[in-house]
Amino acid sequence: MRLLLLRHAKSDWGDPSLADIDRPLNRRGKSAAVEMSRYMKTERLLPNRILCSTSQRTRETLAKLLPYLQQETQILLLSDLYRQSEDDYTDLIRKHGSRAQNLMIIGHNPATEETAFALAGTGNADAMNDLQVKYPTAALSVIDFDISDWSDLKPKTGHLERFVKPRDL
Repeated sequence: MRLLLLRHAKSDWGDPSLADIDRPLNRRGKSAAVEMSRYMKTERLLPNRILCSTSQRTRETLAKLLPYLQQETQILLLSDLYRQSEDDYTDLIRKHGSRAQNLMIIGHNPATEETAFALAGTGNADAMNDLQVKYPTAALSVIDFDISDWSDLKPKTGHLERFVKPRDL
């Protein structure tokens, strides 16, 4: 099974009256979300189930991905992905991942980064090193597991296949 951890694209801080959950993507974020979506389509890294935070910036990141999906994809908007953005997402993956072969999380930092650290036990050396430096907006981790159901997910059992940042594209 494969986990795709996508941090939302760059958000707009221009309106200080907006609550954090309501911040939209800025121009650079919209562009990066489209670039990452194109990359995912080209590389056949498309999910069949997406768990997306309910924040405006994650939903806008998801909206940029939708035109590139080529198969039926179940999408769940989960407020817990926003509320638990200080923790890792492992429990939410176990609870909501079901048997999706390609599960995507569109979430926030530090939880996206912490989840990648918590689950990747092995991996491409360059990707593992890169992951430890920074998890920028619109970055994507691809982690493979030898399990048949996400409820069986355990720490450090994944293989980090790649870590891609928008500036790499």
